[in-house]
Amino acid sequence: MTADNAEPGAVPADEAGVRFDLDGPVATVTLCRPEVLNAQTPALWAELANISRKLPGDVRVVIVRGEGRAFSAGLDLSVARGDGDSSLTRLAHLSPQECADRIAGFQSAFTWLRNPSIVTIAAVQGHAIGAGFQLALNCDMRVLADDARFSMAEVTLGLVPDLGGTKRLAELVGPSRALEICVTGRRIPAEEAERIGLATAVVPVSDLADSVNDLAAAILAAPDGAVPEIKGLFAGIGQRSYADQDRVEREAQTRRIRDLLGTGE
Repeated sequence: MTADNAEPGAVPADEAGVRFDLDGPVATVTLCRPEVLNAQTPALWAELANISRKLPGDVRVVIVRGEGRAFSAGLDLSVARGDGDSSLTRLAHLSPQECADRIAGFQSAFTWLRNPSIVTIAAVQGHAIGAGFQLALNCDMRVLADDARFSMAEVTLGLVPDLGGTKRLAELVGPSRALEICVTGRRIPAEEAERIGLATAVVPVSDLADSVNDLAAAILAAPDGAVPEIKGLFAGIGQRSYADQDRVEREAQTRRIRDLLGTGE
C-alpha cells in the first residue's frame, strides 16, 4: 500500500519528490525526481521528516532508494542558488541562531534513519553525491550496485557536510580517511567503498532490488525484540570502554531473557 497522509499544509509527497510505500513490516522510501537524478530540495526534506512521524509502529525495516539511474545527485543547485526561503542567499541573511535552527530542521529529514527501533537500508545505484551520500550514511546498511559512486561534494561549493554524515563516515572509515574524502570531494567507486567499509555489499545493478529485499527478509526472520537490542549494542560503541560495552551487553541480555520468559515489567 502507499501511505500519503501528509500533514495539512504540506507539499504533496509526489510533488516533493518522495514516495512512501508500506508492505507489512517493511517501509520503502523512494526519491522520485529521476529527471534531475533525484536532486534534493527543502520540500523533499520536509516530506522525509514527515515520513518519520507517520511511520507505523510495526515497521521493522526501512529501505531508502532512488528512482532511475541515480540514488541522489545531492542538493538541487537551482534551489540553493535561487531566491526561495531556503536558498543560500536567504540563509546568509538570517541570524546565526536562525540559520542553525533552519539547518537543524533539514537534518531531521536524515537523522530519524538512526532510530534504534528500525533497521534502515540504503539501496544505492549510480551517483550518491553530497546530500545523497549523507542520506545513505544515515542508514544502518548500504547495499551498492556496482555502478555506484559516492562523493562528499559540499567542499566544491565552499560548504561543509551538515546533514548528519560526518560522524558516521568517520566511524566507518576512520577520521583521517573521512577527512580526506570530505576535503577533496572525490568520487569513490563501489569497489573502493566496499574495501574501506562504506558498503555492506556490492552487487550487479540488475541484482540490487533482490539483494536488498533478501537482506530485509533476513532481518525480519530474527525475533522482533532482539534486533533493536543488537542495534543498540553498536550505537555509541566507539565512546565506550570494554567494561562499559560488557555492561551494555549484559543489560541488553537481561532484558531479552526477561522478555522471552515473560518476567519483564
